[in-house]
Amino acid sequence: MIQIVLSTLLSVIVPLSLPVIAGFLLGKFMKLETKPLSTLYLYFLSPAMILDTLLKAQLSLHDVAQTAAFSILNLLLLWGIAQLSGKIFKLSAPETAGLTLISTLTNSANYGLPLILLAFGQLGLDKASVYVVIQMILVNTLGVYFAARSEFSVQSAFKSVFSLPAIYAALLALSLRLLDWHLPSGVQSGVSMIAAAYSPVVLAILGTQVAYVKIFKLEPSIKKASYAGLIIRLLLSPLAACLAMLILGISGLLFSVLFILASMPVAVNAVILAEKFNASPKLVSTCILWSTLASFLILPILIMIVQDS
Repeated sequence: MIQIVLSTLLSVIVPLSLPVIAGFLLGKFMKLETKPLSTLYLYFLSPAMILDTLLKAQLSLHDVAQTAAFSILNLLLLWGIAQLSGKIFKLSAPETAGLTLISTLTNSANYGLPLILLAFGQLGLDKASVYVVIQMILVNTLGVYFAARSEFSVQSAFKSVFSLPAIYAALLALSLRLLDWHLPSGVQSGVSMIAAAYSPVVLAILGTQVAYVKIFKLEPSIKKASYAGLIIRLLLSPLAACLAMLILGISGLLFSVLFILASMPVAVNAVILAEKFNASPKLVSTCILWSTLASFLILPILIMIVQDS
């Protein structure tokens, strides 16, 4: 078993860690700015990757329906676990909101997609891309709701979703596939070239973002909440994902891909929502850092489990 885990580390995690480490060092010593890089990722690399992958993806409507059903059911399960944990540990409203962000928002786009590509190949990436598009929608609707229920409005959620270029890329890919049309070969080659830059660039961005995650001296209540958040994200979320897929009857490669994506560390962007809506940003930052570091050890084991099953 140890040999298999080490093999997975060498074949999957080590290649991923190189751009992450490079980004971390650039952030730490060169003070690399993340805002322009995030703009590059959000408005240039992400739409190209989504468009290229969905145009080439070997997907069925059944896969898409199961992925959508899983995304919603898994989110509801994790939301319920976070709310129950908030009551058990007697957390304040901001801490419970932060715990909900930790539990429900995962780093599936800029960490999960490159990981899936290395672990499960192009077919795995095809299935993962659908999940990521759905997650983008959920983060900008229910994610905002979890962070700030008092300030949430359907109109603002609608605007936030349709401000994302990746949504338009997904709609364009869907339209072209339904009409059985194709992009001109030169345009398709250009989109594929941009998409190929996605993985190393977004992993470097992840490393830079981690370099800027602040390590706070935590108050006892926040320290208690951070333990709860790490337990949920690292231990309970894989179990919740298994339960959701058991209920929905998901199996095969789709099971493996969704299981790994649902087990990813806390999304780095969760702290942006936490800061904006006062949802205990100290708690969220702490869990981002430790869940990301722990994932380099935990994810190889989870990949080994699903590859052997």
